[in-house]
Amino acid sequence: METKNHSGASQFLLLGLSENPELQPLLFGLFLSMYLLEVLGNLLIILAVSSDSNLHAPMYFFLSNLSFVDICFISSSVPKMLVNIQAQSKDISYRECLTQVYFLMLFSAMNDLLLTVMAYDYFVAICYPLNYTVIMNHQFCGLLVLMSWMIIFCVSVIQIFLMMQITFSTGTEIPHFVCELGQVLKVASSDTFIINILVYVVTSLLGVFPVTGIFFSYTRIISSLLRMSSSASRYKAFSTYGSHPCVVSLFYGTALGVYLSSAVAHFSQGSMNTSVMYTVVTPMLNPFIYSLRNKNVKGALGRLFIRAASCPSWTSVL
Repeated sequence: METKNHSGASQFLLLGLSENPELQPLLFGLFLSMYLLEVLGNLLIILAVSSDSNLHAPMYFFLSNLSFVDICFISSSVPKMLVNIQAQSKDISYRECLTQVYFLMLFSAMNDLLLTVMAYDYFVAICYPLNYTVIMNHQFCGLLVLMSWMIIFCVSVIQIFLMMQITFSTGTEIPHFVCELGQVLKVASSDTFIINILVYVVTSLLGVFPVTGIFFSYTRIISSLLRMSSSASRYKAFSTYGSHPCVVSLFYGTALGVYLSSAVAHFSQGSMNTSVMYTVVTPMLNPFIYSLRNKNVKGALGRLFIRAASCPSWTSVL
């Protein structure tokens, strides 16, 4: 087959979730609904945090950033899939595929670091409550987020630069619904040894260090909670911060599933299902987990809806 390098004319074929034409309308409606639900849920959290003074605290600042990253993450993959389903096409250009790989790497890794930063915030809040406002000041919180963006941006640029040196056969088929890094590397025509080594190193670093930091934070948090004499204080701490372990478990569980299924087998329906969980379902569930388990977020959303309902522009339309 003819091979091409980084040419805008070259095309890949995304095989998608199913080739059954009867399932395409169902898949389109399902993923469109999940996408709109995820975007709406995370936008509501961002609006609630920005508009409610009760949520102007570090943990909610990080939460709004996480919601923004989740919106960007799912928007990197689902809209293109919906367009292909609607147009009954599997084509994706080289540039589009490479852009999709880049943003999926960027926002996935940023999600990873934000969850680690949030765990550190909870650790300081519970273990050092008297010094919390001094340690987690606005400048330090902004610096943590900025440093996370800078680190991930640099790593992603290096990875995508190496990806641009790889050649692919014209009309290469990618057995996935999205240009996922592991699947794209498997269908390359040229040697991918260097980029594979870099991917393994980056994956290990972004897996080991954040997970170690989160585990250390949780260990200290649980120890502090057990030392609390008041059960009411323990319940309040758990109700405020208990949503984070759920999101962490969901994120790392599905991420590990995607990594293992991609490493063990070239392609399987199980790996595709795991990718759907990681790429679509997890970002959709995050706003519900945080809003349903956190009374402050629920209260802010309630006040946001009341203000929206009482807005003159709304009442005039009604």
